[in-house]
Amino acid sequence: MVDSQYYLPNDIGISALDCGEAFRLLSPQEKMYAHYLSRAAWYGGLAVLLQTSPESANIYVLLQRLFRKQTPSQLAQVATAAGLSSEEYQAFLVYAAGLYANMGNYKSFGDTKFIPNLPKDKLKALVWASQAFQEQPAEMEALWESCSCRLYSLEDKQKQLGLGDKGITTYFSGNCCLEDAELAQKFLDSKKLSAYNTRLFKRENGGKACYEVRLASAVQKDCAVDGECESCCGSFNFEDKEFSVKRGDYAPLMEKVCYNLQQAQAYAANENQRKMLEEYGRSFTLGSVDAHKEGSRYWIKDKGPIVESYIGFIESYRDPFGSRGEFEGFVAVVNKAMSERFGKLVSSAEVLLPELPWPKEFEKDTFLKPDFTSLDVLTFAGSGIPAGINIPNYDDIRQSEGFKNVSLGNVLAVAYATQKEKLTFLEEDDKELFIKWKGPSFEVQVGLHELLGHGSGKLFVQDDKGKFNFDQNKVVNPETGELVSSWYQGSETWDSKFSTIASSYEECRAECVGLYLCLNKSVLSIFGHEGQDAEDVVYINWLSMVRAGLLGLEFYTPESKSWRQAHMQARFVILRVLLEAGEDLVGLEEVTGQDGKPDARITLDRSKIHTVGKNAIHRFLCKLQVFKSTADVEGGRALYDSYSSVSNSGAHNFLRLRETVLLRKEARKMFVQANTKINGDSVELVEYEGSAEGLISSFTERFQDDAEQVEADLLELRHF
Repeated sequence: MVDSQYYLPNDIGISALDCGEAFRLLSPQEKMYAHYLSRAAWYGGLAVLLQTSPESANIYVLLQRLFRKQTPSQLAQVATAAGLSSEEYQAFLVYAAGLYANMGNYKSFGDTKFIPNLPKDKLKALVWASQAFQEQPAEMEALWESCSCRLYSLEDKQKQLGLGDKGITTYFSGNCCLEDAELAQKFLDSKKLSAYNTRLFKRENGGKACYEVRLASAVQKDCAVDGECESCCGSFNFEDKEFSVKRGDYAPLMEKVCYNLQQAQAYAANENQRKMLEEYGRSFTLGSVDAHKEGSRYWIKDKGPIVESYIGFIESYRDPFGSRGEFEGFVAVVNKAMSERFGKLVSSAEVLLPELPWPKEFEKDTFLKPDFTSLDVLTFAGSGIPAGINIPNYDDIRQSEGFKNVSLGNVLAVAYATQKEKLTFLEEDDKELFIKWKGPSFEVQVGLHELLGHGSGKLFVQDDKGKFNFDQNKVVNPETGELVSSWYQGSETWDSKFSTIASSYEECRAECVGLYLCLNKSVLSIFGHEGQDAEDVVYINWLSMVRAGLLGLEFYTPESKSWRQAHMQARFVILRVLLEAGEDLVGLEEVTGQDGKPDARITLDRSKIHTVGKNAIHRFLCKLQVFKSTADVEGGRALYDSYSSVSNSGAHNFLRLRETVLLRKEARKMFVQANTKINGDSVELVEYEGSAEGLISSFTERFQDDAEQVEADLLELRHF
């Protein structure tokens, strides 16, 4: 019997993202702009298959070929004739939907592998009986042979993403380990190259290690090309190792991204949008992160657009080393009513920032007021859809030029809707309140997390010319009482310095800011919460966080003592901090459920949130910021690792609680997204039902015009 954490249940929640009304209100020009940006995002998003696992692209092509010839309902008849039960066929559809939604066969949230919940011989029988197989038996058999073994394999190393013997990654060749990743980072720093759009491949040459850094680009020539003074490509000797930098990773996909960005330029609303798209195009053509930074600068200047978008190699959560970005692209339409609330929060930011628990020297010199909008997602291509985003992720731009925040309203509307019977680990009295206030409290938390969490705090830097951005003779470290003695130097960044813990540590800092500032009545008032309602929002926000900390144990792997999801590790750390605060602020006990199986109960004393709870977060948040500001990796890692540890000793047996969490876990929802298509002079929105069939149909229709070429490219790139 396969452990249930490695397959998706037949009754998994699948919801359609509703953006029909938002799209209808766009002008013809805005619809064209949104269409071409969406096409760019979808083509680029296919790169995630190649960034996830060696077999993901082949499985994707196998599924596309099956469903392009027969719809899910047509294939159902074939399945019955081939001997599959209705449950087995549904399990196959859910698996296919999961692969599309996660852009690979590892969960985007948790990085665990998932396999089909039906016998391998049944799936093979279905493939052999399909029309696709009847028409091209040799090709389909070859496809099956290329991926069927790993499609079902649950060898220890293949159960999760990771580096070396800890898991699977395609950001590095299989023979790379942590030492190789660290050496490559030093090399990239020495060349002032960002790791965001790279992968690393290692080979032996005469007993000597040789490393190849591949840049994602449409151009495959390594020499200087149009608009370049000199190429960053070439061969280099570094610390007695051979490094080569080459272009052309994901080249055919990057070509399609560039083509569609170019088409979108004709429909841009202003010069900032045109220049932004031009620079993005240059970035994906040449493999230049500097060009992407330039595009991001224009993007920040494009205040309050009706159609908002961002595209590129953005989040580094899934790189085991924490430096390489996964491709994502989104296109969304502004929700004006909700954006007004976020606008008020931005206006209050300069009053709220001084309330944070670190000295003013540890805060940015000036708060650069960002755009903060609520958006209805039209397209979100990548491995998953978040609830909110704070971008760009480039430290130098965020510190001195600004950033933007977005909250994804139509995602929030469906992602966190909860049924009472599925609410685990809470007292009965808390459940009604939780259902009523979970949505509104999460909206407050997302707003604070993105704007004042990720948007706060200063990094102390000494640049290449020796200039400091702080007074090293005056600024005192509040944790030691002595002058600050460490800082970032030259091209060092938060990600490159804190590497493997950077993502989770930063999410934890932002979550703590949300908890801390939601206690402020003026913040709650901005979101329309007063009196008892405001107190209930605070209570449910904090209760939701401690419950999420317990749920986070699902994403911990005891065998490798590693966490597979940055946000859930962060929430577990916060649970530990609040348990440590004592005075019965948080209660966590193991109980027996009504079904006779192990269960747990988590409680929060709401009368102590403003005192015991606030003090605990105050102390912890100050430490997090000080270690971050001063580039104190050693201190930061020691602190964060100590709270992240999961053991069976101490007041709570977290390893045993993890088993209880796995026993009672609910699968994460999947989203069905619409397509856009040009019909004459206008753009149509094609919507699908919220089901596995709807999700599958959306993907088979997404690449109708050039499906065979795209699939051939993916199979070719798989061997690149």
